[in-house]
Amino acid sequence: MTETSVEYLRSLLKELAYVREAHPITLSNSEPQPDIAIARPPRNNYSQRHPYPEDIFLLIEIPNTTLSYDLGEKKQVYAKAGILEYWVVDVENRQIYVFQHPQADNYESEVIFRQGKINPLAFPDISVSVSSFFAEN
Repeated sequence: MTETSVEYLRSLLKELAYVREAHPITLSNSEPQPDIAIARPPRNNYSQRHPYPEDIFLLIEIPNTTLSYDLGEKKQVYAKAGILEYWVVDVENRQIYVFQHPQADNYESEVIFRQGKINPLAFPDISVSVSSFFAEN
């Protein structure tokens, strides 16, 4: 399912962003490996290093068994690092948690989408279909 989501995001964002799948990012004290990282292009910026928080437009986690961790501790880590936007795709309940505007170790905005489209902060003219993350294989 992640692969389908990655291809969909790549087709939407084209040259606007570099969509990375399951590769590390570099935070001040760790190198987590989000399911999807949408980073500033060009791709070759990351040939010698992983993206830093200031390179990242959006992180997406698609947990199978770690939903509470992704909505708790991991969300705090990403907010503290200054990641501007963070999505958690809850496959079982067919909903996406969208966190925006980091403030200390949390996000000012939290919205749950069950349908419709999401416009990422960095790409307000791009509409990401919620159902695209739940496409049946």
